Amino acid sequence: MNKDMLQLFDARRDVHVLYAYDEIRKYIEHVVAYAKHGVEAGDHIILIENPRLSPEIHAELKSQLTTEQMEFVHFVKSLDFYFSSGSYHPPAIQAYFEKMLEPLLEEQATFRAWAHVEWTSGEVPIHLIEELEKIIDVSVKNYQFPLICAYDNALLQDDIRNMLLETHPYILAEDDIVVSDLYVTSEA
Repeated sequence: MNKDMLQLFDARRDVHVLYAYDEIRKYIEHVVAYAKHGVEAGDHIILIENPRLSPEIHAELKSQLTTEQMEFVHFVKSLDFYFSSGSYHPPAIQAYFEKMLEPLLEEQATFRAWAHVEWTSGEVPIHLIEELEKIIDVSVKNYQFPLICAYDNALLQDDIRNMLLETHPYILAEDDIVVSDLYVTSEA
């Protein structure tokens, strides 16, 4: 992961980043670099991830972090997270996320999150994805934590891609971080 990106996370806590990935290998490298950097900075890491990718990410992290450091990494099954209420329902997703944060907030621990955003076959209406992203943007500001939202680029239609550029102030483009010209601030 780009050094400028990692420095941004050191300088600011309220960073909401869009990452539309193309290659799984590069995706895993970014997840691992982000998590490792966070653990080394003293943050807990919440990885909302697909269970088919989690073992490889876990193994990679385990090879680079100590046993004590691995205790700061928390894996959450992505489909359980997004469909905790039985459907892709943004208020339920927000409630699930806030419930996950309770122990960290009680400890006054710092944290960062990585969310592999996906849905089951069938289309999720764009307005639901937009609603969730706006809710999450406010949470990033309120709770002061870095978050990368990762989407499979091949699955993004133009209308969803444009909406994502409007709801994320930063974009991870390959190995560079850029500011989104289309970002529209969410109200905190």
